Amino acid sequence: MKFRQIDLWVAVAVLASCLLYASAASAQGGAADLYKAKCAGCHGPDGSASTPAGKSLKIRDFHSPDVQKQTDAELSDTISAGKGAMPAYKGKLTDDQIKQLVGYIRTFAQK
Repeated sequence: MKFRQIDLWVAVAVLASCLLYASAASAQGGAADLYKAKCAGCHGPDGSASTPAGKSLKIRDFHSPDVQKQTDAELSDTISAGKGAMPAYKGKLTDDQIKQLVGYIRTFAQK
């Protein structure tokens, strides 16, 4: 009888771990898709801003220390309010989507 209880708890723990992993992977995939749809046109798929629009507007590379040293709040404010030719996304994206984009921008520091 005790072995069945242990097996049940192991199964529950494995299922919970799988769900957490799938949720994290989905969030990262969602952020990548969101970035591709809203940002990559100017900032480039790799964040280098080497697109024609990025070059003409002199957009900073997301890999640069200038961008990466900004706080999450500063990056969120830029995405929300826009900057220069960049449109404001407040009201177009949810707060959670903006937070996902900030997290995605942070991944460029690692590349």
